[in-house]
Amino acid sequence: MDILMTFAEAAAAAGFTMRSFSKDASEKAGFGSVSIDSRKVSVGGLFIALSGAVHDGHRYVEQALKAGAAGILASRYALDDPSFDLENLTGNAGAVLLIADDSLRGFQDLARSYLEKFPKLIKIGITGSSGKTTTKEIAAAIIREEKSVVMNPGNLNSETGLPLSIFNIRPCHEVGIFEMGMNRRGEIAELAGILKPDAALITNIGSAHIGILGSKGVIAEEKKNIFSQFSGGETALIPLNEEYREFLAEGIRGRRVNYAAELFPEWGGTKDLGLDGTEIIWDGKALRFALPGKHNLENAAAAIAIARELNISAGAIGRGLSSVKALFGRSEVIPGKVTVIQDCYNANPESTSQALDFCDELDWKGRRVYVIGSMLELGAVSAEAHGELGQRLASSEADMVYLFGAETKPAAEALEQRPESGEIPFFYTDNMNELSEALSGFVKPGDLVLLKGSRGCALEELGGLLTAGGGM
Repeated sequence: MDILMTFAEAAAAAGFTMRSFSKDASEKAGFGSVSIDSRKVSVGGLFIALSGAVHDGHRYVEQALKAGAAGILASRYALDDPSFDLENLTGNAGAVLLIADDSLRGFQDLARSYLEKFPKLIKIGITGSSGKTTTKEIAAAIIREEKSVVMNPGNLNSETGLPLSIFNIRPCHEVGIFEMGMNRRGEIAELAGILKPDAALITNIGSAHIGILGSKGVIAEEKKNIFSQFSGGETALIPLNEEYREFLAEGIRGRRVNYAAELFPEWGGTKDLGLDGTEIIWDGKALRFALPGKHNLENAAAAIAIARELNISAGAIGRGLSSVKALFGRSEVIPGKVTVIQDCYNANPESTSQALDFCDELDWKGRRVYVIGSMLELGAVSAEAHGELGQRLASSEADMVYLFGAETKPAAEALEQRPESGEIPFFYTDNMNELSEALSGFVKPGDLVLLKGSRGCALEELGGLLTAGGGM
């Protein structure tokens, strides 16, 4: 097992108190992996005991030790709580106990210290209201043509996901591409303080999480904090056509670069291929970019902007774009008797409108069935946003609309008030079984079904039903 850090090194770097009960008490003793889930602990790994709103990770220390954890990182308060019995548990297991004032902050400090072991790694940060994960994946596909890349697995982009991802870095890696998400004020600044990116990109400013932050202006302020660690030599990549472009660029200590597809000299135009994606003329050659929709072309432009900062060749950019495949739940086209567009990893007014525009504009001979789940985390603007969604659906090309989730009730009310001409039938429920039964009883071969909603709606369950031919 390769050692990521020794326990002594970790304690010194992050300011932990260390109590060693290890059979190998030498300074060479260390950990080879990191986990915050006791069910995923590897032999010789470090288990981070985090305190959550529902579960306290300190209660799972024994389980982690039985799985082979060589060390535990715990919060100081838990050491004084006899119900956790941390010293006896680690002592009996012959493990190392690292104690931080707060295990989450300690975990982040540890990740920051680990990252400092790789001074030659070029660190790229990505944030934005939508498109972060897709942009990261496209950028990695391109850059991987010429350099060794490490990135967040999936969407591990949070206050715990980013630190976990950082421990995937190895000496062979030349470029690290890390997306940063946000569920509260101050989180982007916190993540930027861990990564300290050499270049950082904002995909867009939308209304995702507006219920938490209150306005798009505040969202822009928070997203801009991805540049907060710049000292002068770094690069900020900002979309040319972003409403908040000037605000985002203001006061940055470093280079400011606007990006857009039309700014790349190799970009020769596009041809819409519908569900098969887009044909892009790049550097005089036609290539197929598999992700459909205009919004994915914007994600591709963002990825190209990153690649150009790294001096990736035009040929490698073209090969990378051609190699991209859809991620689960993101612009994922599932062919079959019923064609399903599964775009249900997240949803906000902008991304939902983009999905509807794409499906409306498709050259489709069969029926269009739009299954729309709640757009969550919109807070005080939720009712208004869902009402506007209903109006948008009333003017769509849908042959049938299914609305799912309590938040979509204003959309149903808007559809009820639609003009007599061009009426679109719809079905509203907040019960998944009712939705599944209604949908499977309606859909038939040749239909196009859009599944669009926030992750909490779990609309991907319907994708399995439809592609399996259930109810048809």
